[in-house]
Amino acid sequence: MASWVLSECGIRPLPRIYPKPKTGLTTNSSNPKLLRLPKLDLGCSPITFSSGLKEERNWALKVSAPVRIQQVEEEDNKQRERIIINGEFDPGAPPPFKLADIRAAIPKHCWVKDPWRSMSYVVRDVFVVFGLAAVAAYFNNWVVWPLYWFAQGTMFWALFVLGHDCGHGSFSSNPKLNSVVGHILHSSILVPYHGWRISHRTHHQNHGHVENDESWQPLSEKTFKNLDFFTKKLRFTLPFPLLAYPVYLWGRSPGKTGSHFDPNSDLFVPSERKDVITSTVCWTAMAALLVGLSFVMGPVQLLKLYGVPYLIFVMWLDLVTYLHHHGHEEKLPWYRGKEWNYMRGGLTTLDRDYGWINNIHHDIGTHVIHHLFPQIPHYHLIEATEAARPVLGKYYREPKKSGPLPFHILGVLIRSMRKDHYVSDSGDVVYYQTDPQLSGSQKSN
Repeated sequence: MASWVLSECGIRPLPRIYPKPKTGLTTNSSNPKLLRLPKLDLGCSPITFSSGLKEERNWALKVSAPVRIQQVEEEDNKQRERIIINGEFDPGAPPPFKLADIRAAIPKHCWVKDPWRSMSYVVRDVFVVFGLAAVAAYFNNWVVWPLYWFAQGTMFWALFVLGHDCGHGSFSSNPKLNSVVGHILHSSILVPYHGWRISHRTHHQNHGHVENDESWQPLSEKTFKNLDFFTKKLRFTLPFPLLAYPVYLWGRSPGKTGSHFDPNSDLFVPSERKDVITSTVCWTAMAALLVGLSFVMGPVQLLKLYGVPYLIFVMWLDLVTYLHHHGHEEKLPWYRGKEWNYMRGGLTTLDRDYGWINNIHHDIGTHVIHHLFPQIPHYHLIEATEAARPVLGKYYREPKKSGPLPFHILGVLIRSMRKDHYVSDSGDVVYYQTDPQLSGSQKSN
């Protein structure tokens, strides 16, 4: 079975992880160093940029150039004025910088993918997972089990993040290696690798878009009000939102149809169906293995060793993915129509500090740069973020510093669940509104 899975996972190179988005910026995903910039008419011979690192220039400038430069500067000044309204920063205004400016600020080595370094994290995490299970089984008492559940659930989440890097192609430049490692890691925690990879790609291509985003996107006012009260309470009352991921895999979000396991789902195009079938088979094999283990060690022991940590992992996944797009002290914009583009959507994401957990779950809290440039390996995200912050300015929202354990994020989550319920059916720049029935108040914020 193992040899079949490996051959099936690596049977052919995967399609490009990031094809051209439906709207907005066009990037070359096969080579993260390439970025096509619009040509600027300076009244002179064109200036050609290659890879953002080297330049080939024709220096035969004409005397008419200053006129066009002055026009460009005037346009930039008008754009800068738009980000200030009544003396306050407007987060929904177009920023005065380009995606190329952010890219240029990031050091060259941050783009380098080292498969040996990536694999070292896999070896580390797998060793810890089996070590924790062995220790818990050895002591087998109710003092150890709660500690084990939290630690092992967190490690399952760490395995997911490494598989997530495989899905983005930031684990290595080898598609076959990414596919094999991604299948092993994700199948072990009951995630259909290709099914999730493709829907997550859709999320990154449309982040911050009200209708087209795929993960934790806002409900429109019409969709929200058509939900029965029981469904609303489930969606916005803890702990139920933190258990949503398995349901999402099978049925997606309200207002959307399809399954991550069904190759005929509208999540996928026909050329992706074989990949989805492969991942569904791997998922089924893992589920069958767990059933077999329940007969060997007993269902209660399997529940303690695997079942409860799996639930903790699901809570981590839902918590982190939600808080990277919700819960800031100030309003975060969501976009429609002509106001949306790839960069503005990516700037609506949030970084979070998880204290000691940062290193364990591979710095996934550095989420803004990850969303803008998902090709950057996780071990370069902190450095890339520090380099980009001067360019981002107020569009980068500083995360609140955490103690050793990130207990503060629970308060952030509770406040967001009470306030962030739906967005208006109209408007190209919209913000969350509050349902008084769910917030416990008589007046919307």
